[in-house]
Amino acid sequence: MPSIAIVGAGPGMGLAIARTFGSRGYDVALIARNRAKLDDLVARLTAEGITAAAFPADVRDHDALTQALKDAATRFGGIDVLEHSPAPSISSVTLTSPSQTSPSDVQGWIDFLLYSAITATQAVLPAMREAGAGTLLFTNGAGSVDPIPMLGNVNPAQAALRNWVLNLHKELAGTGIQAAHVAIGVWIGAGGPPEIPTAEAEEIAPLYWDLHTQRDEAERVFTV
Repeated sequence: MPSIAIVGAGPGMGLAIARTFGSRGYDVALIARNRAKLDDLVARLTAEGITAAAFPADVRDHDALTQALKDAATRFGGIDVLEHSPAPSISSVTLTSPSQTSPSDVQGWIDFLLYSAITATQAVLPAMREAGAGTLLFTNGAGSVDPIPMLGNVNPAQAALRNWVLNLHKELAGTGIQAAHVAIGVWIGAGGPPEIPTAEAEEIAPLYWDLHTQRDEAERVFTV
């Protein structure tokens, strides 16, 4: 069976992506730092007839993330699709405007978004190169494309991730491996600020299947 590893799996986009691929016969490896929450997701997917397993790791712990992906590859006989979408708890996020942003404000986001993506890719890409096939998908905010002043510390890291993914897409052209970037320009689910448009994760998840199967785009931007 083909498999997908979802880095930063949660009950929103992670679960929706897991269902999108799992309903099409993919085994699902879920990676995030909270074992209890991962086990809940595994139980929900299992009840829907999807084979899934949890591999706890903090994405900022590069050794742990690498090991989790190696364990997932061993469990499922390889990883055909990597999806990277870590998201911090909203309550833990501090935002600064560009003029108020210090290097340390950006560094944490660089580690969380860019360095974790590079680490995850390095863990799975050699086997994909050997097989001549694979898909690497990276989720980001739309501030990576059109920055917002209130996200002066977050947007530079998002833009760095986007740049790196688009460059990776160019490098891997013709190898059988697809790399693509998804920029989401909506609040996912309920509870967002009234001025920001919303969408359900289930509305966005089909983009990932399209990028995986059509294999001719470096980026999709989701807006409503």
